[in-house]
This record gives sequence, structure tokens and C-alpha cells, in this order.
Amino acid sequence: MALPSEFSDLERFSDWCLATEPQRYAKRLASSMAEMQDLYDTCFPRLEDAIAYLDKFPLAELPDDARALMHLMQSLVMASFPVEVWKQPRVPDSGAAYLNLVREPVI
Repeated sequence: MALPSEFSDLERFSDWCLATEPQRYAKRLASSMAEMQDLYDTCFPRLEDAIAYLDKFPLAELPDDARALMHLMQSLVMASFPVEVWKQPRVPDSGAAYLNLVREPVI
């Protein structure tokens, strides 16, 4: 999915533009730390710009490219703890435990 032109430098991460939390979590678990570090190092400096851009639209009226940007930034958040704290994709000491959401908190 295409991002707004202002964020074309992030297009190579389009496979992280995932609409649901379970998809983003699965992507995190399937990604290497090098891949998540690259996402983090590239997208984190653009986070404030992305938020400012997205704040121009009501959530229910986001254009498709802006929605893709929102999903990319949600994936950035999903990757931030592994990069900043755990240094691994999985939550440490969690064994086989997992959380399955019943309803997504989006419109």
C-alpha cells in the first residue's frame, strides 16, 4: 500500500503496513532483530512528522495512504520494545503465552 508522498522514503517498509494487531505481532515474531532495528532506526525519526500529518484527518476519514502510514507507525510501536528493551522479538520469559484480541480498537 502506498504511503503519502511526504513519506515516500518509508515505502520500503510497506510490508509493515498491517491493519490489525495480530498481523503486526506475527510480523514482529517472523522478523529478525536486524529487520526491526532497520525499521526502528528509519521510522522513529519520522514519528512526530507522521503524527502531525495524521492529525490533519478525522480517524474515520483517513485516506488510504494516511491509513497505511498509521499502520506503519503502529508497527513501529510493536517493534520498539524488542529493539529498545528485550533485544529479541518475543517477550522474555513468556514461554508459550500469548494474547488474542477479540476486537480491534479501530474504526
